Amino acid sequence: MQAILIEDEAPLRLATTQTLELGGFAVQACASAEEALALLRADFAGVVVTDVRLPGRSGLELLADAAALDAELPVIVVTGHGDVGMAVAAMRGGAYDFIEKPFAAERLLDAVRRAQERRTLVLENRQLRAARAQHPDMPDLIGRSPAIEELKLVIRNVAPAAVDILIHGQTGSGKEVVARLLHAASGRKGNFVAINCGALPESVFESEIFGHEAGAFTGAHKRRIGKLEYAQGGTVFLDEIESMPMALQVKLLRVLQERRLERLGGNEGVALDCRIVAATKVDLLQLAAQGLPRGPVYYRIGVVSLELPRLRDRRDDIPLLLADFVRDAALRYQRPIPAWTAQQMAQWQAGDWPGNVRELRNFAERLVLGVAGAVPAAASAPSATAAPTSTSASATAARNLPHQSDAPPNQEHGAEALPLPQQVDHYERELITQALASVDGNVAQAADNLMVPRKTLYDKLKKYQIGTGRK
Repeated sequence: MQAILIEDEAPLRLATTQTLELGGFAVQACASAEEALALLRADFAGVVVTDVRLPGRSGLELLADAAALDAELPVIVVTGHGDVGMAVAAMRGGAYDFIEKPFAAERLLDAVRRAQERRTLVLENRQLRAARAQHPDMPDLIGRSPAIEELKLVIRNVAPAAVDILIHGQTGSGKEVVARLLHAASGRKGNFVAINCGALPESVFESEIFGHEAGAFTGAHKRRIGKLEYAQGGTVFLDEIESMPMALQVKLLRVLQERRLERLGGNEGVALDCRIVAATKVDLLQLAAQGLPRGPVYYRIGVVSLELPRLRDRRDDIPLLLADFVRDAALRYQRPIPAWTAQQMAQWQAGDWPGNVRELRNFAERLVLGVAGAVPAAASAPSATAAPTSTSASATAARNLPHQSDAPPNQEHGAEALPLPQQVDHYERELITQALASVDGNVAQAADNLMVPRKTLYDKLKKYQIGTGRK
């Protein structure tokens, strides 16, 4: 976590620096905007905290300079008591937040931490978009649950390393998605080659994997390179590796050990330069410990082992996943995006989903087509009110789809005759009120959760005459 602090008063600059450092930030403290500008870059991964009144260029001018470098670079503006006009100008200029002097240390740290989280997310999304531009067929790893965030971190750390990887996860949990992400983030220029070890007949397996020379068998009229050789400089994804025939498993392990292969019917060795990513739905480590035949695969390929969570272990991600799947399905089938109620979402989050993310995707397609049917119930499904939810996930789902309350706002208050614009205003007011209540009146955090600019939220608070409850 990084922060650039601009404060011209030395005692306050020192105190604020110490506060941020105690909060875990690496701080670059500056006495002027000019000094800070020399440190600012478009790819700066941290937060800027600046006083408004500075010698030379003001904090508002620095804010404009930062926005010119990167409109999504978070700048927190510190104003003196009574500088309401400056605070308004800062928000209009794109400030992430403003803090009034004198301020409590926790108030500053809360704002800076939230800004850092947003900055990290923005930069990660840019990297993901850049990777997707290079690999347009690469799917996204959607989710913000702890298990998925940890998985994303591991992918970033191990992808550039030339190490073979074993992915363990249930059917439909996204093993190929992770394999493609590893390939995209590895920087390897060769092909991504997926092989389903359980789908290839044993009679053609060796030829498909290792290739063959002309005349190697009846019908082999010319040389053909195998999947491993075709993936030179790239990645080979071996799905359901536990189903690979034992005789071929031994040959594969030898090839992986020596990084050389011989085509079927040939004698000349071919150097192999490809990364192996294998996937399995069984516990190869347990098989290895028991001395069973499939065990050696684990010891050779499982240099790094990734465990994929089941969908029911990451229920907070269901609103995000469903929103994305529904949007894709609606576009593909040229159908309108369906709406759902909060109670329905709670029931879906409480479902068992034995087919994991793949089952949820299929459900989303049926939902768009109007033939969704029932959701698999959990063995002990919690009630709708007790179903696990995530404020950020729910806010994102509400942003992506026409999310509804259990009863339309006009019916809740007996105003069935209200015109549509007034119904929309009423519903928007209810959403804002709920968002504020969930964060104890913190406008900045509510704006984050609703994914709207703070200025927009302040304008709506004024429009609807909503108080924050804060003094």
